[in-house]
Amino acid sequence: MRYRALRRPALPLLCLFCLPALAAPLPVRVQQGQLVAASTEPGSTVKIGEREARVDADGRYVFGIERDAPASVAVTIRHRNGKTEQHTLQVVQREYKIERVDGLPPHTVTPDPEMARRIAEEQARVAKARERDDDRNDYLAGFRRPAEGRISGVYGSQRIDNGVPKAPHYGLDIAVPTGTPVKAPADGVVSFAAPDLILTGGTVLIDHGHGLTSSFLHLSRIDVKVGDRVGQGQVFAAAGATGRASGPHVHWGFNWFDVRLDPALLPERSGATAKSSAAAKK
Repeated sequence: MRYRALRRPALPLLCLFCLPALAAPLPVRVQQGQLVAASTEPGSTVKIGEREARVDADGRYVFGIERDAPASVAVTIRHRNGKTEQHTLQVVQREYKIERVDGLPPHTVTPDPEMARRIAEEQARVAKARERDDDRNDYLAGFRRPAEGRISGVYGSQRIDNGVPKAPHYGLDIAVPTGTPVKAPADGVVSFAAPDLILTGGTVLIDHGHGLTSSFLHLSRIDVKVGDRVGQGQVFAAAGATGRASGPHVHWGFNWFDVRLDPALLPERSGATAKSSAAAKK
């Protein structure tokens, strides 16, 4: 692959993301591309700007901060008794690098009108899958990387593909050989699976509940179908270089509905959680 590994500062995960019981306060500071989790009184309504977040039976909720979010984000919480709380979260502004990627299939970088039409239709199908809003808390156990390898592409960087400026890169790329097993980063349900999309090749989405989805692109093999339940660490596909890719890798994207987030900022599964889960399976 011809990606240049990049490093960028990040706030400590411990203060950015918690998986609380009840009445866990919102953080004061967040950063662009971050998934935020908090809790409030059950039965409350939570809005981020004008957008409402799902609140579960225990009062837990999540939402995402856009890549280019402004310096502050307003959160409104309305309790069952009618009391309203107003919060203003300060958003740390990140600096994004430029990544130049060469050797991509030309038709995926500058498609003709028919190809562009097909790409739009395919992306619309993916976007539809991301509208799912299940009342499942599969995200609570934290996340594991889907594969181990060199980080060859990072979230938010401006892409120059075959010399043509394109949209930012929304995901984490892990350089691995074709055929490398790809594992589910958390429990979930497969909400989309297609072997041959023009831009993303073999593509799988795993829904973790509350509008959270992991997406995996450029896969060489897919072992699951829509509706399948997968467990954290389960192999569901193999890495490849299908679609618009210059070499084999795992592309892991993460969304809160249509808000694209940084997988590198997701909370890792704790050792205590892992031990507890392993014991429960015995």
